[in-house]
Amino acid sequence: MKIGVLSDTHGVRFIAKKAVNKMEDIEILLHAGDLVEDARHLEGNNYRVYCVAGNCDAFSLEPTEKILELQGKKILLTHGHTYRVKRGYEQLLFRAKEVSADIVVFGHTHVPENTYIDNILFFNPGSTALPKNGGPGTYGIIEIADGRIKACINSI
Repeated sequence: MKIGVLSDTHGVRFIAKKAVNKMEDIEILLHAGDLVEDARHLEGNNYRVYCVAGNCDAFSLEPTEKILELQGKKILLTHGHTYRVKRGYEQLLFRAKEVSADIVVFGHTHVPENTYIDNILFFNPGSTALPKNGGPGTYGIIEIADGRIKACINSI
């Protein structure tokens, strides 16, 4: 299963759409918040969209986290602001262990992250619209096949 991952699109929908077009043949699109409306704008294609509210989604009815099970792997999808990810991943790691997550998808920092902590993949695609360190925006791809997880960050 091929999963596209976006976060922190901040209303710049043409860049988000450009990122999705580069993903090629995804089955699922995860949007880790800021802005939910951008995720809604990407619905209606040949993939299913799951999104969560971020700190800039004050009026959204979406929850700030979702737990998904895809291809036998449990994914914790959150924006990350409620876990204070800009100060570290301790609170998010605690929550991931609490729900037995295999993968944590988050955003908020605008900095890409693709690392394992205590055998849990911590995956932040960065920001398509406002990358923290300048340069092009980024997006992510997670592939789950035969019980294995492969993840990468790509530039737009």
